[in-house]
Amino acid sequence: MPTVQRSTLDDFPPSSDALDYPNGLIAVGGELSSDRLVAAYRRGIFPWYEAPQPIMWWTPDPRSVLFPESLHVSRSLRKTLQRNAFRLSVDTCFSAVVRRCAQAREDGPGTWIGDEMLQAYTQLHDLGIAHSIEVYNLEGQLTGGLYGVALGRAFFGESMFSLQSNASKVAMVALVQLLKKAGFGFIDCQVESDHLNSLGARNISRVDFERLLVQTVDVTVDPECWSVPSTCGELL
Repeated sequence: MPTVQRSTLDDFPPSSDALDYPNGLIAVGGELSSDRLVAAYRRGIFPWYEAPQPIMWWTPDPRSVLFPESLHVSRSLRKTLQRNAFRLSVDTCFSAVVRRCAQAREDGPGTWIGDEMLQAYTQLHDLGIAHSIEVYNLEGQLTGGLYGVALGRAFFGESMFSLQSNASKVAMVALVQLLKKAGFGFIDCQVESDHLNSLGARNISRVDFERLLVQTVDVTVDPECWSVPSTCGELL
């Protein structure tokens, strides 16, 4: 039976050592330092765990990926955009978005976004590596959004939330438009879900995902690319 390596500051084991069950578990322990997180994402590895468990690191197979050109905008979502019911911003309240993502999962799976994760990803945000898309209603209240990690031309989606119908999907449309203009290759959605599939995400093998990483994580991107229209109607 394969065993899971205890993670240290050394390199992660090869992805071929990841478990089949639970799918993709490759290492346990270590820390959530910025250097450690960047090293993990460069390998297609991400942390996911629930305190007080030790940090668990994952690289599932298959991998859910959304290619920007494959974004699906449903008729109802298009109508939402046409009504211009939301305002948009980038990186204006990163920590608030992460906290909202955590709160949205209090009564279900995904309670992994604790204080340690918040602090770790806020540090990545301060370094210009993690980013958030914010969606506000017409009263100026934060009602949807997402956050993730950008390395080269790869964007690793971490979580999204919605307090109003279609708000998180509007955030995704804004993100995809931003990434397309900046020449990003894909959005890593990690694990398949009906919500992401409805937006055009699909599964690829871990081997193919790692090939994409090699082609994208070291490509230089204009740091000024992180901007979106102020209103969702401008996304059409």
